[in-house]
Amino acid sequence: MLVKLIAAATLAGLAMFGVAKAGETAEPGYYTDQKVVYHNDGGHDGPAYFKRMLGSIRNHVEALGRDHVQIRVVDHGDGVTLFKLAQEDKVLAERIDALKSDGVRFLICANTLNEREINWKTLYGVSEQDIVPSGVAELARLQQMGFVYVHL
Repeated sequence: MLVKLIAAATLAGLAMFGVAKAGETAEPGYYTDQKVVYHNDGGHDGPAYFKRMLGSIRNHVEALGRDHVQIRVVDHGDGVTLFKLAQEDKVLAERIDALKSDGVRFLICANTLNEREINWKTLYGVSEQDIVPSGVAELARLQQMGFVYVHL
């Protein structure tokens, strides 16, 4: 109950100051430069989850501008399915490509590939440089480097 009350008060306060108005962009300088790591371990609704996640990352880049945000997406477990699906799903492939062109890096867990016997060469847009030894350890490493953790 207390959490709902705090959330409602926060939203009301943001709306009162104009921050939460739909369709508006932030004033220049509103956001400072950011380093963010998104945790992708898959979703229960497959392609729909991945499309929402990629849309949120797109919104993040657009809110700050590509020169003001460093984004890494650590993909492990069911999150690697994104790159399997993108082999056939042009919308997913285009969204991945667009984010990469804006500097977003997708990092793939070698443990997941080994455990599930997945050859990284069969995954859409993945190169050998994208493979990290452990997805979970990579999340911790990036946080130690100052990246803020986001899980959708």
